[in-house]
Amino acid sequence: MNSPHTTTEDFEWTDKFILGYRPMDDMHQEFVEVVSKMLQASDKELAGALDEFAQHAKVHFDLENQLMEETQFPPRDCHIDEHAAVMKSVTEVIALVREGQFEIGRSLIAELVHWFPSHTDHLDSALAHWMCKRSLGGKPVVLRRNLKLR
Repeated sequence: MNSPHTTTEDFEWTDKFILGYRPMDDMHQEFVEVVSKMLQASDKELAGALDEFAQHAKVHFDLENQLMEETQFPPRDCHIDEHAAVMKSVTEVIALVREGQFEIGRSLIAELVHWFPSHTDHLDSALAHWMCKRSLGGKPVVLRRNLKLR
C-alpha cells in the first residue's frame, strides 16, 4: 500500500488518521506532533527530540498494549511485537545519535513517517473497532473532512 506521505516535510495530523476511538485518536495526534517536531530538529536538538519521542512512544504503546491484553484482542501478539520492534529501533538509534550519527536518526524519523499510516490503517484500526464494539456495541462512525474523492 502506498503511504499518503511520500515526503517527510508534510507529515501533519489529518482526518485520515482518525479511527473513532478517542483515547487512540488523541495518542495518535500526539504521535504526529512529536514526529513533526523531530523533523524540524537541528542536529544539536535531535537526541533530545528522539528522547521525547521515546517517552511518547512508551506511553502510547503501553496504552494500546494494555487495551489489547485487558480485552483479549485476538491479533494482539503481532501488534505488540511491532510496538516492541519500534521501541528497540528507537533505543538503538538514540545511542547512535548521541555518538554523532545524525543521519541514522533522520532515517529513523523518515521510517516512522512512512510506517505510521500503514500501522494505523491496519493494526490500530482493528483495535479501535474492537474497543468500540466492546464499549458501544458497534464499529465507530468516522466523519472525515476535506477528502479528495476520485
